[in-house]
Amino acid sequence: MEKDPGIYNVRAVERAMQILSAFANEQGDRGISEIARVTGLHKATTHRIMMTLLNGGFLERAPDGERFRLGIRVVELGLGAVRGLDLRRVAFPYMQQLVERFDETCDLGIFDRGMVLYVEVVHSKHSLTIAARVGRRLPAYCTASGRVFLAFLPPKIVEPIWSEPLVPCTQRTTTSLAQLREELEAARQRGYALDDEEFEEGIRAVSVPIRDIDGSVIAALSMPGPVNRMPPQRISEIADALLEAADAVSTHILRA
Repeated sequence: MEKDPGIYNVRAVERAMQILSAFANEQGDRGISEIARVTGLHKATTHRIMMTLLNGGFLERAPDGERFRLGIRVVELGLGAVRGLDLRRVAFPYMQQLVERFDETCDLGIFDRGMVLYVEVVHSKHSLTIAARVGRRLPAYCTASGRVFLAFLPPKIVEPIWSEPLVPCTQRTTTSLAQLREELEAARQRGYALDDEEFEEGIRAVSVPIRDIDGSVIAALSMPGPVNRMPPQRISEIADALLEAADAVSTHILRA
């Protein structure tokens, strides 16, 4: 006879989940008294747990300093849950098609603690070393994949990056925050992001967002290549193909 899974429940954790769920069930900011009333918990208990969640980044204070809302760690965990979807399996055949069509490497990345984590790479037949490989983490500000996330993710997720210096990786790396913001706005307008020898000399890359059922960006699909094989007209053609593939991947995720 199987044991009741409930016997393993930790009461404090159950209460923390109650509190977080109270925020998830309704839009907007909420105060301690309101959360205590909704959850049925004692106000002092609610206060202690909410302060713990605040310190851990699962809650944050609203602008008035008195109320609270869900914090960045909840968003990060949500993005992490997306990785549980078989994104690589869904994207892989489309990546193969792109490599066969353009004979350039295609990679798939996710946003991970302010950087790009590459979770799948399909290499071309060319004997050329490309920066991306599965498991590698690269800066967001100077890679095409990273700029997709900086351009399309909610500001609260990418905001911490702006406090970090933009260290040059090549002579072409954008190190001006104002200029980078302009480039991100351009990426939003055209629907894809570019890296013109900013992370690796001699390499250009184009990247597009993959979205989930809510329209939120969950991954970036990219194609890097040497500058002599990535002239502007070809970048435009590749970008259109990447956007089409990303839409197809998103559609499969919606049906999953």
